[in-house]
Amino acid sequence: MIVSVENLTHRYGERLAIAGVSFQVAEGAIFGLLGPNGGGKSTVFRILSTLMTPAGGKAVICGHDVAAEPAAVRRRIGVVFQSQSLDKKLTVEENLRGQGHLHGLSGGVLRERIEKVIGRLGLRDRRNDLVEILSGGLKRRVEIAKGLLHRPSVLLMDEASTGLDPGARRELWQYILELREQEGVTVLLTSHILDEADKCDRLALLHEGRLVSEGSPAELKARIGGDVVILEAGDPDALGRQIEQRFHVRPASVDGTLRVEIANGHRFITEVVEAFPGAIDSVGLHKPTLEDVFLKETGAALW
Repeated sequence: MIVSVENLTHRYGERLAIAGVSFQVAEGAIFGLLGPNGGGKSTVFRILSTLMTPAGGKAVICGHDVAAEPAAVRRRIGVVFQSQSLDKKLTVEENLRGQGHLHGLSGGVLRERIEKVIGRLGLRDRRNDLVEILSGGLKRRVEIAKGLLHRPSVLLMDEASTGLDPGARRELWQYILELREQEGVTVLLTSHILDEADKCDRLALLHEGRLVSEGSPAELKARIGGDVVILEAGDPDALGRQIEQRFHVRPASVDGTLRVEIANGHRFITEVVEAFPGAIDSVGLHKPTLEDVFLKETGAALW
């Protein structure tokens, strides 16, 4: 495995930020850390990017311990932070040249790498534009170009699509998928956006600093089974007790609505509406989503 995390633990004072987190990332995979803000994603990201030393446990990237060999790790990773790291008063090419110098690149080697990344990320015609005039999506592409300039084996991305509109987010993911397919780059990202998480090969769900579930998006959804039925009622608590007594399933109460995980949800809707006429204000039916998985595993909403 190109990334291996074992029993990673960290505290901020008395607060336990992550507790015994373990996972592995295969070479060439897109691996996502999914969870709400405050769930521990960014702490794991900071440790993997060598910005922090963990209080306990171990993280290894490309055979190097992130705490014991941070310089070796930095040579093998590219990092795209949630907050912008570009100098907005410089051009795209000037930002990339400065990044190259930080990695010891110069002369023809640096020029070749700049040409490669701006071509790969569709920035060739924007190379002389000041960063401050670029759209959010283009700025994010420049951030990724910076992260890829020194040919890293692993690209770490922290909430990379933050602030992007849906079109720019789709475009960003097109480039991420191309990087994996064409250059074999392993991508480890943090996100709380469900459609992004669905594009990952594997996911680790984090809640209150603990890893609560791991698997491919399809595997995680399969653990729900059947359909998800959403019921709205004037007295959801009373309706929930009646449904449990009548149908022998226990609805979950979420934000004043009832959620029932059940096979053949369309049939259940017909039966429950007929069983309790007038008690149900509205019904909804959908296949399991990653948000449903998170709710089932933690009892809490993702947002």
